[in-house]
Amino acid sequence: MTTPAKTAELEGVTLHLGTPDDSRQDWIGQDEVLRQLLACWLVVDPSDRPLSPRLTGPPGIGKTTLAMAAARLRKQPLYINQCTADTRPEDLLVTPVLAESGRIAYHASPLVSAMITGGVCVLDEGNRMNEKSWASLAPLLDHRRYVESVVAGVTIPAHADFRVCVTMNEDESTYEVPDYILSRLQPTLALGFPKRDDEMEILRYHLPFAKQDLLALTVEFLQEAHSLKLDFSPRDGINLLRFAIKRMAQDSKHPLSRDAAWREALLCVLGEEAADLEALARRKRRALGGQHAPMGLGDLFFNPGDPLHPDADEEEGDEDDFNEDDDV
Repeated sequence: MTTPAKTAELEGVTLHLGTPDDSRQDWIGQDEVLRQLLACWLVVDPSDRPLSPRLTGPPGIGKTTLAMAAARLRKQPLYINQCTADTRPEDLLVTPVLAESGRIAYHASPLVSAMITGGVCVLDEGNRMNEKSWASLAPLLDHRRYVESVVAGVTIPAHADFRVCVTMNEDESTYEVPDYILSRLQPTLALGFPKRDDEMEILRYHLPFAKQDLLALTVEFLQEAHSLKLDFSPRDGINLLRFAIKRMAQDSKHPLSRDAAWREALLCVLGEEAADLEALARRKRRALGGQHAPMGLGDLFFNPGDPLHPDADEEEGDEDDFNEDDDV
């Protein structure tokens, strides 16, 4: 992989380029979504152009890691532009900085650095940005493939090898991305939680020093959370294990037992609610009670109150639990 130039000249303006991200992250499992991302970035004809997909899924599931792995397979420098609610158009493009000489120096963002050098840019957590910032990227994401920096007074075309994708978390602390931008960010590649064997490999990859029994205990917890539709991620498992292992190693004279350290880490990293996943899942379902739940096969053949409905036993169990909570 070649090292990008430190500066670039555009229309008589010198742009100081950012440094690519050299961290290495291997992608484990879900091979199909990696193949889909690589397909988005193919160009199959001189009149063709690459797609700009969005990667969706819960936090901590590996969306950024997926893009990093794809960039490495393509042997291109990787740039990551972290998006926030405060991101301004100039933050996405070119920022003026007062140099030691007293003159204005223009610094290219990670996105613009990738555009100039022919790298890959990940717009991380893109749905945290406001519409004004997205509007500045509209010409980049269609057939025009350029951006206009008002600050530097230049139009910046994208290198033919430039590729981009956007990661988006599914949570409440985000903006609604305007439709004219979503129509440019296609296709949508959805990441799911890993299967048991893949999750074990992910934890082992990040924590090669962890003992097998601790890894197995954590994977079992995560897999149960996934089955209950709770958003505890591999990242949560990694942080939980790191803290448990550190607590066990902290005092050689009075070390914590494995179970005590793991339990303490669970409470400190994920909170008391994580100690009872089924109760947490029931509370989550009750919180969604006012919303329309997705229909299952049972809804096609039975009325909601029918005792023969496949979900009748579950609903009665939830009601009993609710009453027990009231008694307490």
